Amino acid sequence: MSERIYRDPVHNIIRLRTDTDEGRLMVRLIDSFEFQRLRRIKQLGLALFTYQGAEHSRFAHSLGALHLMTRVLDRLSEKYRIAPEARAAARAAALLHDTGHGPFSHVMEKVLNFHHEEWTRRVVLSEETEVGQVLRSFSPDLPGRVAALVEGTFQPAFLAQLVSSQLDVDRMDYLLRDSLMTGAKYGNFDLEWIINAIEVDERADRIYVSARGLYAVEEYLQARYYMFRQVYFHRTLRSAEAVLRSALRRALELIAAGEKVWCAPGTAFEKVLNRAPLTLADHMELDDAELTFHVKQWQRSEDAVLADLSRRFVGRRLFKAIDLDMPEAERADFLAAARILVERRGFDPAYYFIEDHAGDVPYYSYYTVEGVEPKSLIHVEDGYAHPRVREISEVSDAVRGLRGYRLHRVCFPPEAKDEVYALYHRHPSTGAATN
Repeated sequence: MSERIYRDPVHNIIRLRTDTDEGRLMVRLIDSFEFQRLRRIKQLGLALFTYQGAEHSRFAHSLGALHLMTRVLDRLSEKYRIAPEARAAARAAALLHDTGHGPFSHVMEKVLNFHHEEWTRRVVLSEETEVGQVLRSFSPDLPGRVAALVEGTFQPAFLAQLVSSQLDVDRMDYLLRDSLMTGAKYGNFDLEWIINAIEVDERADRIYVSARGLYAVEEYLQARYYMFRQVYFHRTLRSAEAVLRSALRRALELIAAGEKVWCAPGTAFEKVLNRAPLTLADHMELDDAELTFHVKQWQRSEDAVLADLSRRFVGRRLFKAIDLDMPEAERADFLAAARILVERRGFDPAYYFIEDHAGDVPYYSYYTVEGVEPKSLIHVEDGYAHPRVREISEVSDAVRGLRGYRLHRVCFPPEAKDEVYALYHRHPSTGAATN
């Protein structure tokens, strides 16, 4: 059998057949310009500032998502009919779902106010990208199918759920991968048993997990919960993001005010700084190296704030952070007083006193049925004797016990640490961790 092999730290060997049209499609997509760009986008953004092993890329994760999609489809095909064109689209969607990400994954999205899913859709549908051309050469309808899968509008809907839902191949891969590469063990769960237990409810057009897989899914949801609490929302990681975002905002505001900020002429990043509309080709030019290169140059900026923030980022001299473990009514007074302390130290609070609401999007951090589209919910088989399919929180005490949480913290320069910490600990109700 003709094949291409990737050696993967999570799945060991990822095999892609090259003796079938579908297999050759996957290989051509992997070799495309837009997909190879994902080698230059870190999967965990700035997590390497906290976990030195977190250097893995969106490229590696996307290969893992393709591998898991292939395994799940192979398993389901033993019992259910999946049309060849739908199978090819589902595998391509799993592979390409992250092609729209910007530098350091989610960092740029909040500064520039864009969503990577929209860029992914444009990559897939474009007649100018290599990805779009490869998909179209396989089938004229394939780009539309892949875009529909990424958007969650594809029929049959159970395939779209495998691409994006609260139990999808994306999350299953990144939890295991991020856990391995950070060294944090919170993300481990019984992947094999989940794959073995996934079924299709053909009447309702959705996936569900058979009764034997309930505990494995509980473990998966607990893994996701603790990975967000201990890794993705880590204070040091988030303070690194705060420093980088402050540097970017300072550069953007200086240019808007008519000041000069160095940038490589004729590049997509020059357009970013001038808030000019980006073409798809521009977006595909941006990566981690491009952003890091400019921040390194800004260390020599004539603007003291931009130079200082850039040096802090490059040298990992990050902000300190305090989780505001106090009643809501007390927070406004504390924040106002702390902001004054930072300003007295000579720092502009607009760039050096950053509030972080890391946990305001519960969909990503813990399982909930509130505010979530029904097609994204996890369904399981309840019991063996007279089984019926129900939403998992109706069945599982463990899942109901995963209470929601919101993180509210403030990041500020370590030079103001003593004063801000003293102010914080004067509040009798405080006691949360600081870094």
